[in-house]
Order: sequence, then C-alpha cells, then structure tokens
Amino acid sequence: MTETPTAPGGRFIIDVRVFMLSMTVAMCASFFAGVTMGPNPDAITNVILAKSPPPPLDLSPEVVAQSLEHAPAGQHLLVDIANVEAAFLDSEERLADAMVRTVDEAGLTMLSYHCHKLMPAGISCVGVLMESHISFHTWPEEGVITLDLFTCGPNPLLPAAVETMERLFGIQRSADEEVRVKWSHELRGFRPDDYSKSNNNVVDSYSDLSYMVHSPLDVYSKEQVYSNLTAFHRVDIWDVVELDDSPSHADGIKHGLEAGDPRWETPELTSPERSVFLNGYLIRGLHNDREVHEALVHPSMFAHPNPQHVAIIGGREGGALREVLKHKTVESALLVEQDEELVKISRKYFPEMSDCSDLVGRANDCFEDDHVAVSHADPQDYFVKNYGTPTGAGKLDVLIVDEKHPRHFPEFYTNQEFISSLVKSLSPEGVMVINAGMAPDVDDPRADKGVYHVREQLMRQLESHPDVGAMLVYEESRVAFNDPCAFLVVCRSASCRSRWYARSDQVDFSIYERIVRTNSKERALSYYDGTSQFSYSLPPKAWETVYCRREPTPFECAYLHLDPKKELHDLNVEDASKSSFRLESKESNVEGVEDETFVYATVDIPAGSYIMPKHLASSMVVTKRNLEGLENSLDVGGGPVAVIEDLLEFIGEHGHASHTEGSAVHYVEIGGSVLIRRVGTQEEANVGRWVPPHPSGRPPVFSPVYERHRMSFDVFIVATKDIPAGTELLRYKGLWEDN
Repeated sequence: MTETPTAPGGRFIIDVRVFMLSMTVAMCASFFAGVTMGPNPDAITNVILAKSPPPPLDLSPEVVAQSLEHAPAGQHLLVDIANVEAAFLDSEERLADAMVRTVDEAGLTMLSYHCHKLMPAGISCVGVLMESHISFHTWPEEGVITLDLFTCGPNPLLPAAVETMERLFGIQRSADEEVRVKWSHELRGFRPDDYSKSNNNVVDSYSDLSYMVHSPLDVYSKEQVYSNLTAFHRVDIWDVVELDDSPSHADGIKHGLEAGDPRWETPELTSPERSVFLNGYLIRGLHNDREVHEALVHPSMFAHPNPQHVAIIGGREGGALREVLKHKTVESALLVEQDEELVKISRKYFPEMSDCSDLVGRANDCFEDDHVAVSHADPQDYFVKNYGTPTGAGKLDVLIVDEKHPRHFPEFYTNQEFISSLVKSLSPEGVMVINAGMAPDVDDPRADKGVYHVREQLMRQLESHPDVGAMLVYEESRVAFNDPCAFLVVCRSASCRSRWYARSDQVDFSIYERIVRTNSKERALSYYDGTSQFSYSLPPKAWETVYCRREPTPFECAYLHLDPKKELHDLNVEDASKSSFRLESKESNVEGVEDETFVYATVDIPAGSYIMPKHLASSMVVTKRNLEGLENSLDVGGGPVAVIEDLLEFIGEHGHASHTEGSAVHYVEIGGSVLIRRVGTQEEANVGRWVPPHPSGRPPVFSPVYERHRMSFDVFIVATKDIPAGTELLRYKGLWEDN
C-alpha cells in the first residue's frame, strides 16, 4: 500500500476506497501474524522461571504469546475514561495523536486510520493495525471516552496499554474531579485445550485473576498492589472496589458517616478488598480473613482435647498461625512453607493477618512468637523424611493444611507417600484439617469423574489408611469465593466425634476456658462459637448426594429416608381405633417379680413396615458426659439418691450406644417400644433394626450418610417378617449390639 500523505497537524488524508482496501489487507495480515508469531511453547515454562523477576504488572510476553501461536485468537482491551477535558475530547487532531502514540508505545504497527467529527460534538476514530485494530468514541460534554483495542500479536496489552491510554487520553477536566478509568481485558478466539489448563496462563479466562479482576468492566476501582515472580509462584495482589459495594461498619466510623448520609449507598468511601492470587488463582482476601481462618483452624483445634503441638502447611499469610496462637494450650507451632519470599511478601502486604499484638502473652508479630518456628523446606520432603518411616512417631496434635486447593495443586494431594506421612505425623488423638476447595453441588457428577476428581482421590486414600479413625466434612460460605469453601477433617481416633458433635453450650464453655484474653478486652474470636460448630457438625446434603454416586453404590445409600411405600404402624394408647397395637398385661405369680406388659398387633403388618416410629423418634439422647454426671451425683448428701439410681437403671435397660463410633452418645427408648418382649435369637424376633449392620462389620470411616442420619439409623425399627393381627411383637435382646 502506498504511503498516505499527511495534512498539517499530523492527520492522515485517505480516500475511503483506499481505506477499505487497507482494512481488508490489514485484517488478512493481522490474521497471518496472529497464527505465525510467537515463541516455541515448549520453552515457555523454562523461560519464565529462569529469567529474573519482571517489574510489577508485567504479565510475561511469553505466556501471552503461547496462546497465540498457530491459534485463531487475540487480546481485547476495553477502556472507559471519565472526567476528561471537553476540548480534548472534541479535538480530532489531539485525539488522533494520542491514538498513534498509544499504538507506538504498545509496540504495535499502525497501517492507517480514519476519524470522523460528529455534530454538534464528539469524535469517532478507527485505526487499522498490522495486529488488528484500535477505535474510540468521545462525549465531550459528559467528559467520557471509550476505547477498544484488539490485537493478534504476541505483545501483552497489560499493563502497558492501560497505563498508556490513561496517561494520553485521561486529560483532567477540572482540579476537583479525578479522572476515572474502567477497563476490561479478555482473551478472545479459540486456543488449544492445553493452554487453558496451564498454570502459567494467569490472564486466561479460566483463572480467578482474569475472572475477578481483569475481565470485569463495571468495577468502581481496581489497582494492582504487587505483581512478581518468586522461585515457585507468580504472585499478584490487587485492591478492588465493586460498583455495588458500600461502606462497612469500620468505614463508617473512619469517615464519620451519620445516618442519612448518601455515601452509605455508594462505593465512594468503601475500603478496597485486597486479594492475593498465586499463578492466577485466588488464595485469600483480606476482608474475609477472620471468617476463613477461624473456620479453618478452630473446628479442628476444639476436636482435640488438649492441642499442644501444632503444624501448618502453607499458611504463608499468617492468618492460620494467628488463630492457632489464640489457644492457651499450644506449646509449639511449626509453619512449613517452601516459598520464603512469598512469606515476606505476605507479611509486607497483609500485616493484619499476622498481627498478634492484641493477644495477651503473645508477640506483636505472630511469626516472632517464642512458640513459633518456620521451616522453608518442601512440605512433601519434610513430612516424608520425618514421619514417612516406620520409626517416625507421630507427635502433632493438630495439623492444618492451608495450601492451594486440590484442583489447582494435584501433584501435592496425589502423592501417596506424602499423604500417608501426614496421617502418621498425628498423635494418637491427632486431628488434621485440609482446605479442600469449593464445596460440591447436588448437580455435580460422580466425584471421581468431575472437576474435583483430585479431591476424591485424596479422600479415598485417607479413607483406606489404617490409622484414620474418622473423616468429617464441613463448609463455610463467608469466604472470598463465589461458592462455599469445603474443609476435610481427618481424625486419628474416632473419639474426635464426641467433641465434634458437642452441644453449642459445651463448645462455648470450652472457648471461654481455652482461648487467650485480649489487651483490648474484646472477644478474641470474631465468628467461631458453639453455634458455628453446630452448623459445621452435619455435612450438607450435596456431600451425601455426590457420595451416593460412587460405584458401587455405598450400602447405606439405600437408607437416605424412610420409604414412603412402606407402612407406618404406631401405638396410640388413647384411641384404639388409631392404633396398630394393643397392650396386654399379665400378672406375675412369682413374689418379687413385677407384672409384665406385652405388645400385640391388631392389624396385619407387612414385612418392612416401620414399627412405632413416633415413639422411637422421641428417644432421649444421653451423652457420656451426662452419664458421668449422673453417676457422680449418686452419693450427693452422703447417701445414694433413689431417683438417680432408678434413672441409671432405666438407661441401662432401655438405652444403647450409638453405632457412630466415637460419638459417645446413648439413645434411650422412652415410648411403647420398651414394652416389646426381648427374645434370645434373631430367628424368634419379628422386629429388627431399620438399617442392618454394615456388611463390612463396621460403618465406614467416611460417610456423609451415616453422619447426617446417625440418630435415625440408631433408633428406628421395622417388621422383619409379616406380622399377622393378634401376633405378639418380639425383638432380639442384642438388637443394638452389632455394628
């Protein structure tokens, strides 16, 4: 194409036919450039990790170029700028100059451009680039310009193009109005499948960094605080304020906002949410610091009776360490984080997370506390070396795995030798908690087939480990992610269940006894309490649903609910017409032997029918602590208390221990079922447990079904055979003894 002459002021003069021809040629050329330019993808990873750390905001040209080689794809940058000088926005010459300079500074090639002056005001321009195009439109009176830049070349548009556009087009219109900039960056077109799965591609739409920061245009403000490479990670830290954000309680106090102040309804005075991304994935947000770390740490700490020795894998921000040090019982806390530089970065940009200054008896900086040690060894090497051998005795009371989610760190969670060493590192009552990623949904596929297959592999390995006594799951929704976060608790001893299922008042008292006091006299825990623990104690329905999609289907999944096709037969002593049973008393002729009452069916009862479900659903729950308290109260006042003796005798005769191992719970029948006569063999009986003993001889280590329905499984009984009207009900005397 021949060179186009220019007019005074730098404007290009071009015939529209030549312009259209130029656009056609340029688009062909840009496509050719997009599919042929770029480095060898096999060398990308080595180039990134071998070179010295890039300056802040550098998104690594090699990474972006990898997506463009031989692919019909490109980058699309949208930039909106407000509060711009009207005269500038109505000057074709000044705007064109800014556009040409933007292209030049971005390392792009301008082939030609065309601008059109609108009436009464405003300019529209489009420029054809060797790499694709650039365009903009202005509204001088409103002080707004919107820009659009699309390229197929290897050079990244972030961050330089945004900074350049803001500098060249953001001409402030008045001293009291700050220039506002909104921008969005997208990778367009179609790339190889393996590109989107690469950990290096932090600008890809699959990454949290792109989804939460780069891509959204309607954001009040987004500012990059830090961006760099360590020896192990790409680290990006951003401050973001959403358009629908409003001031927090602390913001209101800070700015002295009164009731009725309109700024309560705007993001103007809202503190930004600071978030850290590793390799493009969100790891932590400052606003949700306490919610996340209290949910991660305290359930497992209180599942142990006396945690003295604690270790944390990951946790480089210090939030988990801070929560651990709130427990008076802790004598040592080891943090194992391989990336020493990342710890320094976190302490610099997230000082609040490692602030222990308000905790009585702790150092101002959690990392500097006398009880704390930090190791920068590879966690896998450290635990395998120290606990992976037969002589590596476990001594950790609580182990907290605060690492990247299994989906984003598969090599960490699928190393069988390493996972086994984590279990072996636990003391006999030891408890481990793992940050297990996003919670499942009822619509998820079978876990080993879906996106959480790595987590499923981890869980299967832990379930089969001979030293694991119990596995529990819980969720917390008050996190910085779009979905609730899931946590996996692994107990060396099943006895942890007795504390896991503790009543809320018992947990509250344990918190009062164990948590350190504060210098501010405020409560040390912001969110975790007995009621929080109660909400964690039952796994959500989705865990059960996905668990029951396992193949073969777990035995207990056949008993998710009472079968509506089966009959319910209850005893009604007040209205015989509504009762399926009658009571018949027989006088004893033996001195000292009480009269007996027997239960007879008044209607035909098919096998599988539920027997006295209303009565059994009213069974009394007695914990081990309740029984100990009653036994300790027997001799109050110097002699045995008859009413307590009678109660203990009744519990002993009509109560039975839960089949949920370690729960330390007894269920005591208090309805008509206690009158059913006991016989010596199962063959004689005609009623039995609704849920038979597990075929393996004991309930599985992990089962959301058993955890969710443990009381129903422990109390309901059914007809084991057809019971004709007039037949006496008989139950096996060892009905609840087998697992």
